[in-house]
Amino acid sequence: MTNPTDPSLAPFSRIKIRVGALVFCEERVALIRRDRPDSVHYTPPGGNVEPGEDLEVALRRELEEELALDPAEVGSPELLWVVDQRVTRPGRTPSPRKLHLLYRLHIAPAVQEGLAKEEYDLQADGSYEVGVVEWVHHRDTAELPLFPPIGPALAALPDPRAVVADASLGAVTDEDHTWV
Repeated sequence: MTNPTDPSLAPFSRIKIRVGALVFCEERVALIRRDRPDSVHYTPPGGNVEPGEDLEVALRRELEEELALDPAEVGSPELLWVVDQRVTRPGRTPSPRKLHLLYRLHIAPAVQEGLAKEEYDLQADGSYEVGVVEWVHHRDTAELPLFPPIGPALAALPDPRAVVADASLGAVTDEDHTWV
């Protein structure tokens, strides 16, 4: 069996799947802001799918972990967009190709009031990176440093429940993105 951390593997020779959620409360969407020494960026709540894990189970697990969102308080997630990521990242592990599956969910204001305000991301050294959960009007996302870079598509939605004709967003590659 191939060791995925083997530095002799070619970049993008393995594929990871990440589920993410665009959790709407009326016109606002939950994003996690990560403040780093050299940058600030936003991500939708979500994470990697474990081997053999059902996609919807993974999404619900991540929403419980990151937002303290009880799966019973939301309906069925709707796949909104797919983003193909092939971006070289620093480190000794070869960069994976990652498919981001972005789902849309809607919650009531009463549910939003009880959700987490911070998200704690476990690091390799056992420490935690703290992310701040921000509720941003979806039309204000176009210029945000958001990864995957869905801000323009999100801001262009005429309504948070609008039908999307094409679920495939442009690929993210080293030619148009620098890892931070």
